Amino acid sequence: MSKAQTITQKILAAHCGKDYVEPGELILARVDIALGNDITAPLAIKEFRESGAKQVFDKERVVLVADHFAPNKDIPSAIQCQLLREFAREQDLTHFYEGGDMGVEHALLPEKGIVGPGDLIIGADSHTCTYGALGAFATGVGSTDLAAAMISGECWFKVPESIRFVYNGQCPPWVTGKDLILHTIGDIGVDGARYMAMEFTGEAIGRLDMADRFSMANMAVEAGAKNGIMAPDEKTLAYVKNRALRPYQVYTSDPDAAYAFEKVYDVSRLEPQVALPPSPENVMPLSHVGEVRIDQAVIGSCTNGRLEDLRLAARVLKGRKAAKGVRLIVIPATPLIYTQALEEGLIKIFMDAGAVVSPPTCGPCLGGHMGILAPGEVAVATTNRNFVGRMGHPQSFVYLANPAVAAASAVAGRIAGPEQLA
Repeated sequence: MSKAQTITQKILAAHCGKDYVEPGELILARVDIALGNDITAPLAIKEFRESGAKQVFDKERVVLVADHFAPNKDIPSAIQCQLLREFAREQDLTHFYEGGDMGVEHALLPEKGIVGPGDLIIGADSHTCTYGALGAFATGVGSTDLAAAMISGECWFKVPESIRFVYNGQCPPWVTGKDLILHTIGDIGVDGARYMAMEFTGEAIGRLDMADRFSMANMAVEAGAKNGIMAPDEKTLAYVKNRALRPYQVYTSDPDAAYAFEKVYDVSRLEPQVALPPSPENVMPLSHVGEVRIDQAVIGSCTNGRLEDLRLAARVLKGRKAAKGVRLIVIPATPLIYTQALEEGLIKIFMDAGAVVSPPTCGPCLGGHMGILAPGEVAVATTNRNFVGRMGHPQSFVYLANPAVAAASAVAGRIAGPEQLA
């Protein structure tokens, strides 16, 4: 009789040819997708070449996305993207995205069906954990590990312990998946799930749309987690049904699986959450934030740049203007999302509100371009990190919030929720 396992254990076991793996066990597992971007892949390509390798393990499973400093902001970033382009051409990679095909990688790969339930995915980007929303084991690795996986199709892992997070109740108006994960990080801290799997479950998770689920899995790494994951349900399967490029496998945790510990939350009592600088764990309810004037509001990123996020922001911004002196930047995460937002009239709402609408890019999230902060400036953003200097000058300040709060704050000129607008 096989031992009980969590969803994370089951996926890892399946990818190393075992029936059971133990938390703490070191395994060599095959990867379904190896992902790199224009910051991390050039380092991996260098290691690939220095190893003497000639061919990637599978041209359909190595994915390169030029999204961080693209469209190229300067000569060094142009060279980084050139390295990706030349390698993709040389290796005849099926999945290389730049220019008008490029989207923010962690929104793009699910949208295109490149990742799916039961997959084991590594990416040389910490927010690769986003794909856990599909019921996949997805985690960030270093560029050297990416290079090794590009050559061999395998990667070493230590099987993580799992923490079970149960969310009960129904989210109040304007409370989103972003608020659930901010509240959770505020509760356990930025190292509260260090090298563990954060498994999200409960009736409130079942009610979330896929965009909110991606947001939650995306920020698992902000609690130090190895991965964030949710068991697939009908919404997941509906999302992947006409997208998945490969067969997929649905895994769920056994009822008697062992967890390091469990956290239970009643979301019906939550209000929108805000993470104050300089850490994603410095979280408080919106009503406790006080008077914080802002210079910039950013709506986008791999956390909150999906169509549902833009719709939420547009609900708040329709018929309103960004306050004088506030720079409102909206970044649809993929070309498809941009097109859909255009067709639904969302882009016009943003433009009428005085926003700058950017092509898909990671841009300001990592202090790259399209919205860098000067000394003393304050931004509210739907991004995932607010460490010192994250969005520009070390003496600037970033507050993290959901798209409705970011939009309302742009209108109010200070951090505020939609219900505080006249």
